Amino acid sequence: MTDPTPLAKGSTLRATLDFVGETAGDDTLAQVLARLAPGVRAQIEAAPLTAEVPFALVIELWRAVDAVIGGATPDWIERSGARSIERSGQQLYGGILRKASPEQFLTQSVSLFRLYYAPGDMTVVEVEPGRAILRLVGFGNTDPLFCRRQTGGLGRALEIAGGHSAAVRHVRCAIEGDAFCEWELRWT
Repeated sequence: MTDPTPLAKGSTLRATLDFVGETAGDDTLAQVLARLAPGVRAQIEAAPLTAEVPFALVIELWRAVDAVIGGATPDWIERSGARSIERSGQQLYGGILRKASPEQFLTQSVSLFRLYYAPGDMTVVEVEPGRAILRLVGFGNTDPLFCRRQTGGLGRALEIAGGHSAAVRHVRCAIEGDAFCEWELRWT
């Protein structure tokens, strides 16, 4: 049996396009879109926010953005992940994000990851006051930009959930040969 094709919500594409337009300007966004094959560009621009799209489209968009602004703004993908959670994440899933504490956010029964990506999940391996380890399981990621975007999004999610001085490190990476990806989260 083969692994199912990784999917993402269209909101992931829209959040990326919005981030580039708002932070780098419409001319830069046009440069990013010009790097995409016409059919890919059409699919990206037409993707409904809540529809599932092939994760490969997301990766193509992120690689195009990275090619255009990555040299001048190397942390753009982390910032894009944080902004996505700040804006569309709170708008669509505010009840999941706004909790009394990061521990409550991390241990709730609803997975924020599964609302954006399929298959797979981000599971809590360890949690204690001020610290947690999350592990990505069952998702066929093929690009470090995804890992970096998760890092930025997780940091912002911790802050929305009441954590202060949030810090997120991607400590294990399947792309680099580890058995899975893991993130260490810390907050006060």
